[in-house]
Amino acid sequence: MKNLKYFLLAVISIVALSCNYNNNPDNPDNKKVAEEHNDAKFDNKAEKDAQFAVDAADISLTEMSLGQWAENNAMTDDTKQLGKMMYQDHKKAYDEIASLAAKKSITIPGEMSEGSKKDYNSLIEKKGADFDKEYCDKMVSGHKDAIDKFEKASKDAVDPDIQAWATNMLPTLRSHLDHAMACQEKSKKLK
Repeated sequence: MKNLKYFLLAVISIVALSCNYNNNPDNPDNKKVAEEHNDAKFDNKAEKDAQFAVDAADISLTEMSLGQWAENNAMTDDTKQLGKMMYQDHKKAYDEIASLAAKKSITIPGEMSEGSKKDYNSLIEKKGADFDKEYCDKMVSGHKDAIDKFEKASKDAVDPDIQAWATNMLPTLRSHLDHAMACQEKSKKLK
C-alpha cells in the first residue's frame, strides 16, 4: 500500500511538471520540446510511438482551435457545424491522448506547434466565403494526412494501448473527412 502511494505521488508529480512545462508561454515550440524530451527518454521503437502521440496531440490542438474559430466566425451553418464537431471530437481525442501519454511517461505539447500556429493565423485572416472554402479545404487535406498517420500507428505501434487508441480513432477521423468533403463541395458554390 505504501509503495502504491509513492507510485501515485510520482505519477502525479510527473504529470503536473509535464503540464506546467508544456503550457509555459516562454517555450518557443511545445511540439519540438516534447519531441526532444521523448527522444531522450525512449529507445527507437518506443520513440516512434511517442512521436505519434506528439503528432496526434498537435493535430487535436490545431483542430480544436480552428474548429472553435469556424464555429464562431464561419459564414455558413454547414461550416459552423463542421467547426463545432471538430472542436468537440478533437477535445475528447486530446484528453484521451493526454491521459494515455501521462500513463506512458510521454511528453506531449500543451499548445499548437509553431507551424500549426502559422497555418491558424493565416486562415483566420480570411473572411466570409473565403474563410469557409479555405477551412473546408484544410479539414479535407488535414484529415487525409491524419488518417494516414493513424492507420500507420494502428499497424506499427509497439505499445498495444497506443495501437488500440489509434485504431479506435480511425472511424471518427473518417467521419470527419466525409463531413469535411461534403462541406468542401458546398463551399465551392459560395460567392
